[in-house]
Amino acid sequence: MSAVNDTKFTPAVFLLTGIPGQEDVHLWISIPLCLMYVISIVGNSVILFIIKTDPSLHEPMYIFLSMLAVTDLGLSISTLPTILGIYLFNSREISFKACFAQLFFIHLLQLIESSMLLLMAFDRFVAICNPLRHASILTLQTIDNMGLVFVLRSVAVIFPLPFLLKRFRYCRANVLSHSYCLHQEVMKAACSDITVNNIYGLFVTLLTVGLDSLLIFLSYVMILKTVLSITSNAECLRTLNTCVSHLCAVLMFYSAEIGLAVIHRFGKGSSPLLKTVLGYISLLVPPL
Repeated sequence: MSAVNDTKFTPAVFLLTGIPGQEDVHLWISIPLCLMYVISIVGNSVILFIIKTDPSLHEPMYIFLSMLAVTDLGLSISTLPTILGIYLFNSREISFKACFAQLFFIHLLQLIESSMLLLMAFDRFVAICNPLRHASILTLQTIDNMGLVFVLRSVAVIFPLPFLLKRFRYCRANVLSHSYCLHQEVMKAACSDITVNNIYGLFVTLLTVGLDSLLIFLSYVMILKTVLSITSNAECLRTLNTCVSHLCAVLMFYSAEIGLAVIHRFGKGSSPLLKTVLGYISLLVPPL
């Protein structure tokens, strides 16, 4: 197709989508979504306030928790305008620049979330497997450095995405299947060859989410090995109890994230409803 024709068919906006086939009840669906956003934003803000004002909580586990809360706040705020815009006002249009900005922040914050879950797993690993050296290993300086390294890693791998998408021309089929912009969705609307974007997206997923989930799994194998060596059942349960909330967050985040990545790349015949539900679970439930 010629460049002239490509320009002719390039849309000015993308159209976002709510839950397929449920347009008549969008207003009712907005009620639980609004509640989830309110609870997520208020709850994480309260966590940050309590940790900041209580000196006894200025230790590694709670510092990592505050980092996770900041990330979750950003993730909630980055998706809130478009999701509630669709369900409350039926506002489906989003400009190219706004779409690219939103997908940048969504993917960036998801990678930072993955990093924070890994750091929290490392904290539990050191606390349980090497408790006598916990304070000397995880100093405030070390925590700051690790947090900075993982944030820079996330920025470095996500930064090229908007530029890789900007070079494409887009066809008439500019309807996205989510209520927000994602790299894997936007690139499918392009008229051009998306091989580079596909390979880079897979590389980013394996380097970040894939590697983080593997390291978290290995840390819990070591934790379980240490816990099973404890002779007292009561002490064993008490030790495992410190990991339960983190483990639940890990399973919820990675199950939805990996499932969504697999469906986008290989599930061409998958149900649109399943894709939508997994998308909401990966973005809305972890902050909640």
